[in-house]
Amino acid sequence: MVLPQEFKKRMKQLLGEEYEAFLESYEREPSQALRVNLLKITPQEFQKLAPFDLRPVPWTETGYYYGREDRPGRHPFHEAGLYYIQEPSAMAVGSLADPRPGERVLDLCAAPGGKTTHLASSMGGQGLLVSNEIHPVRAKILSSNVERMGIPNCVVVNEKPEALAQRFSGFFDRIVVDAPCSGEGMFRKEEQAAEQWSEKNVRMCAGRQQEILSVAAGMLRPGGILVYSTCTFAPEENEGSVSAFLDSHPEFSVKKVSACGQFSPGVPGWSGSRPETADTFRLWPHRLKGEGHFAAVLEKDGEAGRGELSWNMPQADPGLWKLYQEFARENLHFEGKGIPVLFGEQLYLLPCAFPLKGLRILRAGLHLGTIKKNRFEPAHALALALKPSEAASVCAMDMRQAEEYLKGAVFEGTGEKGWRLMLAEGHSLGWGKEAGGMVKNHYPKGLRRN
Repeated sequence: MVLPQEFKKRMKQLLGEEYEAFLESYEREPSQALRVNLLKITPQEFQKLAPFDLRPVPWTETGYYYGREDRPGRHPFHEAGLYYIQEPSAMAVGSLADPRPGERVLDLCAAPGGKTTHLASSMGGQGLLVSNEIHPVRAKILSSNVERMGIPNCVVVNEKPEALAQRFSGFFDRIVVDAPCSGEGMFRKEEQAAEQWSEKNVRMCAGRQQEILSVAAGMLRPGGILVYSTCTFAPEENEGSVSAFLDSHPEFSVKKVSACGQFSPGVPGWSGSRPETADTFRLWPHRLKGEGHFAAVLEKDGEAGRGELSWNMPQADPGLWKLYQEFARENLHFEGKGIPVLFGEQLYLLPCAFPLKGLRILRAGLHLGTIKKNRFEPAHALALALKPSEAASVCAMDMRQAEEYLKGAVFEGTGEKGWRLMLAEGHSLGWGKEAGGMVKNHYPKGLRRN
């Protein structure tokens, strides 16, 4: 591929004798990987089940490289949300963030969803995960990935970071800022990024990163963790951005954490940065199987304590909520925890109190279903969030049948009317409804395969 001359010049100055090895890495095929969704399956179970050539990603317990001939994006297990296809270096961010079940976590620049789904997997469906994306089209992609992975405790928001900061002062335990950057680390995968590169853009990105980090800082509780990451090599956007942030926010420090031995330390001397930026991490494509990445774990001073915020919550009309409860009694063994809220005809289960009014919300927790003319129809998101044991009736499919189901096929029934949770080798794939001896396909038409 053709790299910008000015980019090559500055990388040669930075890397010295390693520059040729770095340049040669662009001649190799990018590594391909997926990350197992712990909400659905364990890594051990997945290794036994998956028909792929899997090799572990060293820095993520749930990450695996897969073979050149594998096509995991076309397999029914992908639509069942058993894994997320993710660039391997990008998996480092979720591992370094290390969220715990029950925490309040914010992914501030979240689309398309790789970091969000990693955080959700670690949280085990407990606590609150807020995933924000400023661009509307990308926010919709983010929301669809949250649905596919069966995440029950995620609120997807389409807002400017400043709008969130007005409502969530000192609220979150952990915040991930995967910042917009010049994208140098992705040149091998995205040639358009190389074509658009300029030193002016690097400086512009560094300025924007300071704005985003400053906004994020106010939303983090004392003692909380902020993980900052980019997919660029530029020191101005990496050690430089971290150093500038620390200068303007003395309540923060770089937290020393252990990480994979294939990661390289930050280099303060490249940008005249503070010495502690040596405790940040760089991922180099000539030193590991992945693209270029940078990450820093920052800690806010003070005794751990959350900002306790209260909001007036408009709960769903009891009569409409009763329609869902009737459906659940007949069809589920599932006790969803949260606050039922109604958006038009759409019924959601919020994981906790949340300020819905005045924010652009794409997904308010778990989408339970639609209220239509005094009847309840379950959402695809509910099917993907359910374990087989949580459905009163299931329809087991082998892989061939699962492929047909994804295309809209109907199946012979058992003679008993009602909803069926459709299972692909034991894993939730969607809904079917039996009537007249046939199980009608309720897989969303917009997702069906040709």
